[in-house]
Amino acid sequence: MKIGVPKEIKNHEYRVGVTPDGARALAAAGHAVLVQTGAGARVGFADAQYAAAGAHIVATPHEVYACDMVIKVKELQRAEFALQRPGLILYCYQHFAPDRELLDAALGSGVTGIAYETVSAPDGSLPLLTPMSAIAGRLAPQVGAWALQMANGGSGVLLGGVPGVLPARVLIVGGGIVGGNAARIALGMGAEVTLIDRSAARLAHLEDVFGARLKTAISDAPTIEALAAAADLIIGAVLLPGKLAPRLIRRADLKRMRPGSVIVDVAIDQGGICETSRPTSHSEPLYVEEGIVHYCVPNMPSAVARTATLALTQATLPLALDIANRGLNAALAANPGLRPGVQTYQGKVTHADLAQDSGRAYTALDTLLS
Repeated sequence: MKIGVPKEIKNHEYRVGVTPDGARALAAAGHAVLVQTGAGARVGFADAQYAAAGAHIVATPHEVYACDMVIKVKELQRAEFALQRPGLILYCYQHFAPDRELLDAALGSGVTGIAYETVSAPDGSLPLLTPMSAIAGRLAPQVGAWALQMANGGSGVLLGGVPGVLPARVLIVGGGIVGGNAARIALGMGAEVTLIDRSAARLAHLEDVFGARLKTAISDAPTIEALAAAADLIIGAVLLPGKLAPRLIRRADLKRMRPGSVIVDVAIDQGGICETSRPTSHSEPLYVEEGIVHYCVPNMPSAVARTATLALTQATLPLALDIANRGLNAALAANPGLRPGVQTYQGKVTHADLAQDSGRAYTALDTLLS
């Protein structure tokens, strides 16, 4: 199989879909690997390292997208839409649900989109999303503390406080991988942390991990309203795989918060949990609405792109090898966890939740494969 690795073009996106070690593994298995020049340069992987690993260095994205499978990190950007074509396997984060134009382009091209964020493990976990969720969760209190500074429009509250002055109050909405990692860092920074989730079992587990330092509550509308009003920093950490994030923080809730408080909406990749959230970028990460500072950067892990690349590719390479070695259909038959990752297939939506949220017809993957 011919496998292409493009240079990412999303704002301040420095991660790369395959490392030189990954290129070596793919080449050793008999596959041709085409890497766009400079694809890994910003995270310390020079073209010469890829060439030494057996990859071919190419100058243009057109050469990369002419391959059978493209392995990248982020969803396609507008400038890349025209590079799609029927029969292409696109293996990356897709995030179709909040972006109808992106979904339309994928369906119109006939590309098969395998989404990292919905590939599953036998226990129901999301092995290709987990490493980036952990990084985003750990970054969230850090960027929240930065956004709280006066120069950024924040209220001037120090997350950990000082002797004689209370620490910041942090509300984490969602107790999954993002929420658990955000709690770890926020507690370590000395904040007063409350985490809410719908699962009592998950809250009990987090209390076992963090002890009495972490306050927990079952998530419902009155609880969110009360806790949001008192929070200095809210971290949105809710994930419904493949679906739009639920809008749990309303504009009216923001009006009850102290001006200069901060929302870090990690769920912005799937639309965000706040009614006022909209995607920002690493170049312009913040905006203020209803007096509240919003940080809604969809590719947060790129802030620590070398760590993120190494963590991501460790998870994605084994499946990439399986797809390349077996062919897509055989890999899907052999690996049930890969099947939920196929969100589009030959112009059809094959993920039920995506179809529901996008208003598109759903076609079962089995029907198309047969």
